[in-house]
Amino acid sequence: MRFAVIGGTGLIGSQVVKILNAAGHEAVPHSQSTGVDVITGQGVEEAVAGADVVVNLTNSPTFDEASPAFFQTSMDNLLAAAQKGGIGHFVILSIVGVDQVPELDYYRAKVIQEDVLAAGPISYSIVRATQFMEFMDAVLSWTTDGDTVRLPPTPIQPIASKDVANAVAEVAAGDPVNGIHNIGGPEVFSLDELGRITLSHKGDNRTVVTDPAAGMFAVVKGDVLTDMDAHLAPTRYTDWL
Repeated sequence: MRFAVIGGTGLIGSQVVKILNAAGHEAVPHSQSTGVDVITGQGVEEAVAGADVVVNLTNSPTFDEASPAFFQTSMDNLLAAAQKGGIGHFVILSIVGVDQVPELDYYRAKVIQEDVLAAGPISYSIVRATQFMEFMDAVLSWTTDGDTVRLPPTPIQPIASKDVANAVAEVAAGDPVNGIHNIGGPEVFSLDELGRITLSHKGDNRTVVTDPAAGMFAVVKGDVLTDMDAHLAPTRYTDWL
C-alpha cells in the first residue's frame, strides 16, 4: 500500500514511516521541510496524489487559542485534497479523554479535528493515545520554581512514542475503523508520583510538591486521561526511563 504521512518528519511521523516501509509498504513523509504547508494548502494535493491512505500527524505550533484555527484549516485542506485524490482511508492521532477537558484550548482544538474528520466524506480512523512518556521533561519544566516542581495528582497513563507509532501504523494499514481506537500505556500513575519517579531516576535534586492547582493538567477532572480498557502498549515507564 502507499501512504502519505503528513507530518512525517516529527516524533511519531518519522517512526510511522520507518515501520510502514519496513513492512513492505511505500510510506512517504511530508512536512513543511518537504514543501507541504497544510495551512496555505501549498503542495497538499501533490502530497496525497496516488496514495491509498493519508496519515495526518501534523500538530499545531501552539497550544493556545490559535490551535483550533490550525486544526480546522489544516483538516479542511487535507480532506479536500484527499477527496480529490480518491483516498480510501484517512487516519489522525488524538488524545484519550480529549473531549472531557473543554477548559484546555488545545484539547478543544483536537476535538474539532476529530469532528471535521468524522463529518467528512472519507472513511477514517481516529487513534487516541494517552500522554507520551517523552513529554514528561516538558511537564516538569512548566511548573519548576528553583528546586521545587509543583504537580497535581492527576491520573496519567504514560505511553512510549514507539508504541504509539506502532499502533498508528497498524491502524493505518488495516480497514478504516470509522470511529475511535484507544491506546494507552500499561500503568497509571498520579502526575506528582510520575514526577518523583522521573527526577529520582535522573538523579535530579528538585523536589515535587503536590499542588492540585499547578500546571495545565490541574483542570483535568478525575481519571478522564486514562483508559485501562484501551489497547495497552507493552513499554513500562521505568523500563523506558
